[in-house]
Amino acid sequence: MRHAPFGPTGRAVPVIGQGTWHLDEDDRAAAVAALRKGLDCGMTHIDTAEMYGEAEPLVAEAIAGRRDEVFLVSKVLPTNASRRGTMAACERSLARLRTDRLDCYLLHWRGAYPLAETIAALEDLRTQGKILSWGVSNFDEGDLAEALSLAGPGRIACNQVLYHLQERAIEHAVIPWCQRHGVAVVAYSPFGSGDFPDAGSAGGRVLAGIAAAHGVSPRQVALAALTRTPAVFAIPKTGRAGHAADNAAAGSLVLSADELARIDAAFPRGPRPRYLPMI
Repeated sequence: MRHAPFGPTGRAVPVIGQGTWHLDEDDRAAAVAALRKGLDCGMTHIDTAEMYGEAEPLVAEAIAGRRDEVFLVSKVLPTNASRRGTMAACERSLARLRTDRLDCYLLHWRGAYPLAETIAALEDLRTQGKILSWGVSNFDEGDLAEALSLAGPGRIACNQVLYHLQERAIEHAVIPWCQRHGVAVVAYSPFGSGDFPDAGSAGGRVLAGIAAAHGVSPRQVALAALTRTPAVFAIPKTGRAGHAADNAAAGSLVLSADELARIDAAFPRGPRPRYLPMI
């Protein structure tokens, strides 16, 4: 498993981590086993959120006795992101996760509360040691620039955004901005949230051909392609231990320049959209 610095945190984090959106809809025992298998395979970055229903208690069960291994991330909803509301939401997440700190805490997306107010709360939490770093999610270039102007350099750990082979909008401005300012990029829904390229499609055939050459799966090829850029991480979700092991193995897969060019041709990024895509 490859590791990379996670923004300004100084932590080396695996390029493939574990997402938990909708994980609470899977069989609970199987989901816990999948998270634990992921940890065994080196996927120590686990991402969750207060919005994800019972995912936080599920994660707590999976990491019990192993908390120090985990780079644990959760998120505050915009509707809770006032200064006092952010502090209270973090306390609730800590309780559900049965831990005394988060490695990173994110604003899930922008809402009605002033960004300065939310950032002030995140800094308070960091000073208190309840979070070790903070970041944002679903922020476009302009939002990131505003956050930087309010917080100063070296404070924004990451920007978690929608990114998969059929949705590459962040390559236009978000990834370059984050690279310039030392901010990690975390790709959520890296398999397209139920819309992975069909094996019979042109893009699917390209992935299958490259996968066959390496003795891996098309999904492993997709993860390797998405994390080719330094400081880009991916957090696929699975409720099956076997799939977790497969996802982790993608963190060691290295694609050639020719293979990456074939993938880029099969999945062109297209024009820059007017609004940053999110789900």
